[in-house]
Amino acid sequence: MRRQLGFVPSIIAMMAAAPAFAQSADTDAPGDADGSIVVTAARTILPVNALPLTIDIITKDALDQQIAISGSVTDAVATLTPSFSPTRQKLSGAGETLRGRSPLYAINGIPQSTPMRDGSRDGFTIDGFFVDRVELIYGSNALQGIGGTGGIVNQVTVGAPKQDGISGRVLLQGTADNDFSSDGIGGKAAGLIQYKAGRFDATVGAAYEKRGVFYDGDGRRVGLNLTQGETQDSKTTNLFARLGYALSDTGRLDLIASRYEMKGEGDYVAVAGSRLTGRPTSAIKGDAPGLSAASRTESVALSLTDTNLGGGNFVSQIFFNRSRDTFGGEIAPIATFQDARIAPVGTLFDQSQNRSRKLGAKISYERAMPGLEALTLTAGFDALLDKTAQLLIATNRVWVPPSDFQSLAPFGQANLKLFDGVLRLAGGVRWENVQIKIDDFTTLASSNSTFVSGGKPKFSDVLFNGGVIIEPVPGIRAYASYAEGFTVPDIGRITRAINRPGQDIDTFLDISPIISNNREIGVEVKQGPLDASATYFWSSSDKGQLLIARAGGIFDVQRQRVEIQGLEINLGVQTPIKGLKLSAGYAHILGRYDASTVPDGIVDTDLDGTNISPDRLNLAASYINGPLSARIQTQFYLSRTFTGLVRDPRNDFGGYTLTDASVRYNFGGLGAISLSAQNIFNKQYIDYNSDTRLPTDNLAFFAGRGRTFTLGWDYRF
Repeated sequence: MRRQLGFVPSIIAMMAAAPAFAQSADTDAPGDADGSIVVTAARTILPVNALPLTIDIITKDALDQQIAISGSVTDAVATLTPSFSPTRQKLSGAGETLRGRSPLYAINGIPQSTPMRDGSRDGFTIDGFFVDRVELIYGSNALQGIGGTGGIVNQVTVGAPKQDGISGRVLLQGTADNDFSSDGIGGKAAGLIQYKAGRFDATVGAAYEKRGVFYDGDGRRVGLNLTQGETQDSKTTNLFARLGYALSDTGRLDLIASRYEMKGEGDYVAVAGSRLTGRPTSAIKGDAPGLSAASRTESVALSLTDTNLGGGNFVSQIFFNRSRDTFGGEIAPIATFQDARIAPVGTLFDQSQNRSRKLGAKISYERAMPGLEALTLTAGFDALLDKTAQLLIATNRVWVPPSDFQSLAPFGQANLKLFDGVLRLAGGVRWENVQIKIDDFTTLASSNSTFVSGGKPKFSDVLFNGGVIIEPVPGIRAYASYAEGFTVPDIGRITRAINRPGQDIDTFLDISPIISNNREIGVEVKQGPLDASATYFWSSSDKGQLLIARAGGIFDVQRQRVEIQGLEINLGVQTPIKGLKLSAGYAHILGRYDASTVPDGIVDTDLDGTNISPDRLNLAASYINGPLSARIQTQFYLSRTFTGLVRDPRNDFGGYTLTDASVRYNFGGLGAISLSAQNIFNKQYIDYNSDTRLPTDNLAFFAGRGRTFTLGWDYRF
């Protein structure tokens, strides 16, 4: 009998799931005539109150405000979302989860992940300047295909101009640490020009950002992770273009292209801290070995849409995406890369690079049934081809063999409106067909130079989703839902770690897909000044994926049963003071896995900080009145003790509290000036990821950023 994860039953009965819309008040998202928001990531034109999903919209204004505070879209999402892990403030997002599972990052629905070898760089593939809004769909689901076991983070890029003529935007920003150190100064310049003439429109833009080094609350440089990569001491460039043509009053053709690159400057090297004394890793000037860590993503997408094709909504898209993620080298040669046939053990320097190329297509058609308009049906088909390899670029070796991933998936959805919308029934099915092709290969010397026979394993699964929504009074609704998510484990980590002879890819069970089952129940109240919701969810996967730390900072994949459940509560109140809104958010997440030497299906050990986020309480006050807007927000990351068969008390989390603030004034024709501050009380703390893993690694003991100021000028014309 499996051990069940439990909360107090009375709390479960009282608190249920519902979308939270604290950030959606000023959205420019497309919608129906009644103002209902349409979430494109949900792949339907139905409004969110017709969907049994937990959904958030982070609007352009809210997103820009958060990016000014923290620096990136990923940081903005993590700050505003209680069930999202605190970010590492690094280029790598490894271990950052949504509801205890990996989210799928997408841009206009295009997946940014590399399913065969997750480089954890998918949160940095576009500059937030070009993002119009972020759509968050919580929980496991297969709406966007592979990935999304924790949810979907869909970044919708700036739309086409609505009026003929020329318009645009210019942004200038400067960032400094608390002491205004010369090497901590950073800056950003971005511009966007839009042109529309009749049926044709064009949008082009560029963004450039230079980040200085980061300083912690004690005024010491924050340590660098040379291998995984940094956002500090880096340069970022992003070129963006969108060309559109209206084929008719309802039909449209769009071509969107983007090239994003973040590169470390390589001007600093890490200085080990001391976990025993509490001194975090720092940095001094020095030349990092080899190439600096970098991430480059290039993508092109062509879409054809028609909102009234045969009385229905037609959406089609083909896309190409290419990424190259370079991992830096360490001062001390990495043990995993040693090979006595090349150089004496302990002297060989090397570094790795992920190379991935994706080609995909999405097509769907949605319409109400003739004669039964209350029933809306959607049918579609998705295809994805991905080729990924991880190379050792200093010695021209292969660490992860070239791996071909193919996914073909037809799907269908139905939504039935009953009793004038008081009751809705929703459900659907997706048939996921996956083939993985890996040729014969030999592992590195550190894995015993093991020969592995290649193969073409195939997997096929039918994924179901369904739910019921009850809205007895407009603005008050409840729902219950079930959805299955589908992804593959990090096959690159698995294949490169094979060290026993006689293995065959066709029969190697550890590469079988991860099927996660997500259940939610909920209630939402949006009445007058009150915007409140609560969510209870639980999910499970028989062969989940865990990241397990090995020597040398290398993480392997372990396949075990995983169960996760959690409670989310969001509350927003518009006060009697004009423009003043108070909000609060809380998330409690508990995850456990089967840690038995011989798996028995009993979850007996807590997921650690590498695999699950801490409990959190968010409090915020925002004020908008005419040209003036301001916000102050506090995140309480609560302490946690991990228990179970496998645990290290040194990885228990002590907790910390951070407060940020921002103020903005719009001078009309002169543009808007904003001043933001991250960690305004200059709190000294060890970040969550460092505090909960690698307890003996003094080079991976990172402090978070101390007080940081950002001054910006934003001009629109």
